[in-house]
Amino acid sequence: MKVLHVEGGAELYGGAQQVLYLLEGLAGQGVESHLACRPGCALARRAAAFAQVHEIPMGGDLDIGIVRRLGRVIDAVRPDLVHLHSRIGADVLGGIAARRAGVPVVHTRRVDNPEPRWLAAAKYRLHDRVIAISAGIARVLLDAGLPAAKLRVVRSAVDPRPFAGGCDRALLDALLGTAVDGGAAPEPTIAVLAQLIERKGHRFLLEAMPAIIAAAPRVQVLCFGKGPLVGPLQERIDRDGLAGHVRLMGWREDLPRLLPCMDLVVHPATMEGLGVSLLQAAAAGVPVVASDVGGIPEAVRDGVNGRLVPPADVPALTAAVLGLLAEPATRRRMGDAGRALAATAFSVAVMVAGNLAVYRELVSGAPPAPETLPR
Repeated sequence: MKVLHVEGGAELYGGAQQVLYLLEGLAGQGVESHLACRPGCALARRAAAFAQVHEIPMGGDLDIGIVRRLGRVIDAVRPDLVHLHSRIGADVLGGIAARRAGVPVVHTRRVDNPEPRWLAAAKYRLHDRVIAISAGIARVLLDAGLPAAKLRVVRSAVDPRPFAGGCDRALLDALLGTAVDGGAAPEPTIAVLAQLIERKGHRFLLEAMPAIIAAAPRVQVLCFGKGPLVGPLQERIDRDGLAGHVRLMGWREDLPRLLPCMDLVVHPATMEGLGVSLLQAAAAGVPVVASDVGGIPEAVRDGVNGRLVPPADVPALTAAVLGLLAEPATRRRMGDAGRALAATAFSVAVMVAGNLAVYRELVSGAPPAPETLPR
């Protein structure tokens, strides 16, 4: 089987990381993979070991030239199907290119934002199958009118191996300055793993910080990620006198060495398809406090590997954070449960097998059957 994958993301996290997992897994299954992606992106470099890479400009939803450029790749590759992984111009324009070439199309939907029924009807007419990465996203798609026969659920995955080395305390001390000034290690340490964008909800944690600091005066919150809100968030941190407790760490390649050092991950998002960062926290054995929205309850099982709170509810967020910080034994139990969850429900092998089953169904011409949504 020959599959052309299309991913327009510029950074190797989130959806692009899932594509890399998938390409590596498919290579082990004997699938010939090709990848169309942005020139010079990190995914292009990493994927070259598992797929033939075709670098083409991808300027976003308004870059109609994607149809022509991707069409040339399809003509050259002659794949059995095209798998569209990204919304950055690929979901619609990539679908048009594949339809023009007469090639079956699979689209993976990674976000849970609602769409008008008229838009969903027009867009998903281009796709033979739509893969939702969570049951939460699947419900959004069904509510928008996507035919159930087109829908499949294949959850995102996490590779636990990078987190197996445990906490690199020396690295964390160096970042926080405790190794330089000889001060005591911060206790506790909380991580936020998310793009610096509005829907990730950083503002709610900042609102909760005065109460958290009052109960845990040495607390440190490390926000890993980058995005357009870096300036406004830093301004708020400085304005509210939180600079001694909240740090914007940017995007770090060495996150697997730092994440196991955390006492807690907090994810106060108002919208989330599933949350790859939550799977990373689980793999690292770190419990999570997160919003009860979208696909998050599939990654964070309330009372099992974390706590769920209503979105935008600062008092509930504060109580959940302080409750877990006060219970080290509960955190350890939840961390162990998270590792088990990552190794089973969110393994790379399960994700690869799920995608491959969709490919085989589509290529074989088997009649579609409605998806039964997992819990």
